[in-house]
Amino acid sequence: MNNLNKRINLALNVMIALVLVSIAVVVIRHYWHPGRSAVPPRDYGVPAGSKVSLPDIDWEKNGQTLLLVLDTGCAYCTASAPFYQQIVRESAHNRGVQLIATFPQEISKSKQYLKDHNVSIDEVRQSSLNAVGVKGTPTLILINRKAEVMQSWPGQLSPETEKEVLLKIGSTRY
Repeated sequence: MNNLNKRINLALNVMIALVLVSIAVVVIRHYWHPGRSAVPPRDYGVPAGSKVSLPDIDWEKNGQTLLLVLDTGCAYCTASAPFYQQIVRESAHNRGVQLIATFPQEISKSKQYLKDHNVSIDEVRQSSLNAVGVKGTPTLILINRKAEVMQSWPGQLSPETEKEVLLKIGSTRY
């Protein structure tokens, strides 16, 4: 009987250990991979030269286009709002760059989000992240007249990268 109790006790301890390891794995995955609003790794940018397909945009007419791929539930998008305000101010001086924001949410909700964060972008589209070739938000994509990606910047940007974006869109301040 004593031997049977030892085996049962050992089996229960092994099962408890497996449950604890499973819980730990779930918790670690949740905190290390929190979903679409996480800052994507730098290699999640859209490859240069790839085509962007958004219906009813005349890329040729636009010249260069800076596409802001955002999500109303993305904390990093919200934290980047002051930079987006700066982009709007800078692009107002450079008529050669068109700004377009695209969200997975419906347009009215997206426009309200931009308004709430004082980001004045006239052209707002609804599109899935996959449709524009990104894996996370926020992502900025500079697109030429041929609808080809010139460069992209995923995630919340550092001050140095923000300056790089402003230079690329023709800001005279940097």
